[in-house]
Amino acid sequence: MDFGQIITAMITPFNHNEEIDYGNTTRLVHYLIENGTDAIVVSGTTGESPTLSTEEKLSLFEHVKKAAEGRAKVIAGTGSNNTKASIELTKEAEKLGVDGVMLVAPYYNRPNQQGLYEHFKAIAASTSLPVMIYNIPGRTGVNIDADTIVKLAEIDNVVSVKEASGNLDQMANIIENTPDDFELYSGDDGLTLPVLAIGGKGVVSVASHVIGNEMKQMIQSFQNGDLTRAAAIHRKMLPVVKALFSQPSPAPLKAALELQGLDSGVLRLPLVKVDEALKNQIGQIIESFKESVKSLG
Repeated sequence: MDFGQIITAMITPFNHNEEIDYGNTTRLVHYLIENGTDAIVVSGTTGESPTLSTEEKLSLFEHVKKAAEGRAKVIAGTGSNNTKASIELTKEAEKLGVDGVMLVAPYYNRPNQQGLYEHFKAIAASTSLPVMIYNIPGRTGVNIDADTIVKLAEIDNVVSVKEASGNLDQMANIIENTPDDFELYSGDDGLTLPVLAIGGKGVVSVASHVIGNEMKQMIQSFQNGDLTRAAAIHRKMLPVVKALFSQPSPAPLKAALELQGLDSGVLRLPLVKVDEALKNQIGQIIESFKESVKSLG
């Protein structure tokens, strides 16, 4: 399964009653596909998954798959720290026709490496869908070691990893010791180019909501051997990434989307919206970045 190079971890639009806004979800899906997104993760952290019920997640999976109309792969976030519950959700997601699942490392209960392996192995065994492992120790409190990922890659339908450890040595180790068809994606927008340089496939991105085309240009420049241009876009992009994570995500992102005329509605508690001053600052940083990329020609 080729998920492409830019996978957007999509927000979940809510209305002012904090209910899922399916109309704006459809509009967002179309917008993302038209602006550089190859695949969409539904109900990841950026989608405020901790506040979504199982029923809401399944409804979103089905809706986004229909809205994408086959133009982008849909990856369902079905992982949790409860192996049995993750298996059940994965099975239901498969029935809805999603293209793959993303499984985050179990958080809070912090299993050891053997526990992590058995957790992912059990979920992978319950489905025929391609599985992307998600390593984000800053949120989960546990790192999936390179050796564990290498071992998991031996399972037929474990096809990729979203690596958000920030550890390029660990990522290089994974790339070097897994099969050629196993793909590593950066879980940090700001590491997209370095990850490509060591043999990674692409990025599972937050910033692609607002600068997807520019990120696509950076990747294409790298692939075409224009490293100078790729590096220039990378450097100019970093303030955007910093701005989008200046408050707990996706609060800054929802503010940025609103400025671009894409209504994503409210956030669910415990997250709260950014203030107007920061919102305007984020908008200015994004616009400045877009103009600077244009000036590169």
